[in-house]
Amino acid sequence: MQFSVLGSGSRGNCVYIEEGKNGILIDNGFSGKEVEKRLSAIGRSLDNLTAICVTHEHNDHIAGVGVLSRRCKIPVYSNYGTFKGAENKMGKLHKLIEFGTGEDIEIQDLQVRSFRVSHDTADPVGFVVSNGSEYLGYCTDTGKVSKLMELRLAGCHGLILEFNHNLEMLKNGPYPLFLQQRVRSSQGHLSNEDAAEFLHNLMHRHLKVAVLAHLSETNNTPELASKAAGQCFSEEYKAKMVVARQETPTVLTALK
Repeated sequence: MQFSVLGSGSRGNCVYIEEGKNGILIDNGFSGKEVEKRLSAIGRSLDNLTAICVTHEHNDHIAGVGVLSRRCKIPVYSNYGTFKGAENKMGKLHKLIEFGTGEDIEIQDLQVRSFRVSHDTADPVGFVVSNGSEYLGYCTDTGKVSKLMELRLAGCHGLILEFNHNLEMLKNGPYPLFLQQRVRSSQGHLSNEDAAEFLHNLMHRHLKVAVLAHLSETNNTPELASKAAGQCFSEEYKAKMVVARQETPTVLTALK
């Protein structure tokens, strides 16, 4: 199983995951043309796509879901709350396949399990994607960490976790107080410090790669996020650390 974070941040989020000839997206906050360009940058194309799995209805995660579904005749997997919240933005889909939060989804050779996160949307989820032997966990857009999240992500060989903001940058930055409060709330986003503690609790000897994702361009820097996360790594835990960027995809990474 291989994956690439095609882009991550407040202006668009999308992750590509493949097993053999089966490629899926988690979210798509980019235009069809932009996703096509980013897939090409990692040696893939729209022809590789067989499904889109949606985490929640915020625009930076669904802006391009509808157009890509219609253009490429790709089914969209979503729970009911997210679909109802996103329906007007996504428009008509080629095919909608609803799942219940916590259920397992079979998409050809991949198994996708959703789990509840804490964000200011109808029914937001994270995902664990597996080919039966390798596991990739995706968890962004959550204001707090729960025992359920830790349980679902325990043992994953790859992790994509939110490192949204540095607390001092948020406090002293341009965001008005109400927006700062929203970001810091239990239904907002994880700070570097909280995300690092989360990552520390998930570290194990078989973790291959940890991707720091959804960094705020206003309230964080790759250096600050990396510094916070770096405290989780040691001689015992030799996973590779990658910082996802807004403008460019990460390299296609194998979990084997």
